Amino acid sequence: MRSPIEAMQAAVDIVLTSPHPTNKVAASVFSEDGLIARTNCWPDKISDVLGMDVRIGNSSGTVHAEVQCVIDAPFATDGASLCVTDPFCPNCAKNIAEAGIKRVYIDHKGFIKDFAQRRGSEFESMSLRVAARAGISIYEVNRKEGTITPILEIPSDYKAPEDNPIKITPVAMGTLQDLIKGVKVIAPRWACGFAVNAQEDRFSLIASAHAAIGYSVATDLDKIQQPEGKYNFYLEPMTRLMMGAARHGLKLIDGEIWASCIPTAREQVNMVAGRIGTLYVGDISHSRDEDGLHARSMLEGSGIINFHTL
Repeated sequence: MRSPIEAMQAAVDIVLTSPHPTNKVAASVFSEDGLIARTNCWPDKISDVLGMDVRIGNSSGTVHAEVQCVIDAPFATDGASLCVTDPFCPNCAKNIAEAGIKRVYIDHKGFIKDFAQRRGSEFESMSLRVAARAGISIYEVNRKEGTITPILEIPSDYKAPEDNPIKITPVAMGTLQDLIKGVKVIAPRWACGFAVNAQEDRFSLIASAHAAIGYSVATDLDKIQQPEGKYNFYLEPMTRLMMGAARHGLKLIDGEIWASCIPTAREQVNMVAGRIGTLYVGDISHSRDEDGLHARSMLEGSGIINFHTL
């Protein structure tokens, strides 16, 4: 297994290949099973068809480097580590937690960039709080000096509470209709689908909208019901499906995924990054907000994602 400094170098080596004109970020996810590095980027289908200057609903068309690493990881991310060239945003903190990553290393140069200076308060006020609740240790890496300095260290015996984990079940056969009918109680926004592991074994996954790992709606409602600027503490169902699949080394099967309503704009961008081109939907006229519906119109109209009622 590579050291954090070696894994950080793998991210630094590709950061300038990021297509982003101003905020170039790279990350690597690594464990004893391997290493994968990615930059922030526009999925090909978005850049080729819609271009890089178009907003999709209230979301940019870019995928964060951390998320692209998790989505593309050819190994289970549960218990893995992540290196990133810049301090991670609150959304990535939630995604990293859902993917089961336990250690994050940040390049020391990332803290002095203009981008980090402008967004530093979000890292301090929310990203670190999410990481602490989820049991993720954070370190600063100085490659030149060969040092790793703790920013947030979690006790080895800490286990983050999860009162609504993704339900993953081995299945030999079955359809989306069968899976949907078998769900007895679920939140208003939820999603389900099928995935396979490296051995092509088949699994069903069920996830509902929920606060980040470590937070409970029952006991932390006063902390999570109000958004923190443009961020909030909740993860939406499709995000949880994608991150949860990666956590367990599974790949979602395109065309065998269902959501109770249209995903948010950010989720739809990440779906494109995850090569999901078909989604079945319970209420195709409803989304968490209007931006989700606007994103659907753009992506469906351009042939990037096909939405079907089921």
